Amino acid sequence: MGWGAVFQGLEKISGRFPRLGNCGEPKIIAGRVSTQATGLVFNIQKYSVSDGPGIRTTVFLKGCPLRCSWCHNPEGLAPQPELLVVENRCAACGACRLACPFGQALAGSGAWPVRQPECNLCGRCVEACPSGARQLVGHAMSAEAVMTEILKDKIFYDESGGGATFSGGEPLTQAAFVLALLQACKAHGIRTALDTCGFGCTEDLLALGRLADLVLFDVKLMDEARHRQHCGVPNAPILANLRALAEVHEQIWLRVPVIPGVNDDAANLAAIAQLAASLPRVRQVSLLPYHHTGLSKHARVGHKYAHADLKPPTDERMSAARDIFRGHGVDVKP
Repeated sequence: MGWGAVFQGLEKISGRFPRLGNCGEPKIIAGRVSTQATGLVFNIQKYSVSDGPGIRTTVFLKGCPLRCSWCHNPEGLAPQPELLVVENRCAACGACRLACPFGQALAGSGAWPVRQPECNLCGRCVEACPSGARQLVGHAMSAEAVMTEILKDKIFYDESGGGATFSGGEPLTQAAFVLALLQACKAHGIRTALDTCGFGCTEDLLALGRLADLVLFDVKLMDEARHRQHCGVPNAPILANLRALAEVHEQIWLRVPVIPGVNDDAANLAAIAQLAASLPRVRQVSLLPYHHTGLSKHARVGHKYAHADLKPPTDERMSAARDIFRGHGVDVKP
């Protein structure tokens, strides 16, 4: 099947960068959404044990309004398909250059660069690459197709207390598609989790939250200026959405990435702990230590990585961070 067929249906994708605040009743709330709803997915991870309880299938949706400097899934940021190059697989054979309709536009030989202005994502370089170094990330999938993958492992969810998690990117950028998936999971008796940064339309968040059994909600920085600096957006809509969600949802887990030199200072962690303690429906906080996964991924999509020399937090630093939360009476997980 050619790549043109892969992209069929992209015009049906309803998710865009989310509206904010009191945006009026969104269309996704009105009635059931067809399992033929189409979304843009960049990965379906089986046997996940880090995105909620039990064994899970995590569906990663493409598109995110944040630009966190440490992002470990940069291939999920753009809300459209994009080219990715795994450099250590590249043999510099030049097959991609020969296959590209614009191959004569750039002088030289060997591998074709990951980004160039003429690229129209035709996929010919991907098909020509003998080593699989060139990949197109982001595929149009119907909710029915995604559910086919989720249902393959239902026995594991039932035995482990797991289920399906919808992550990203940011699920709120494709709210109608996620709603269709949540409805389908509920119809099949599959527990669900919504993993969100919280930056989006409040009504969309609440509509999805009402169907999800668990909401994993990211909180990174409490100071607005620092949040803008490191995440690219203000945090006021995120915090307002968290408080609105906590009014109606019984199972919220906060997830706090611990990034040395960015948000691991005692003042920021204490402020997040105070926030969690003020919301009784926040059942636990998970502290997620920074890791190097994003380093190679940013290069693959042609991004410059801001934290190339950053080291993960020490065990002692993570223990001190947990103590801050426990000091506020908050149930914290490693």
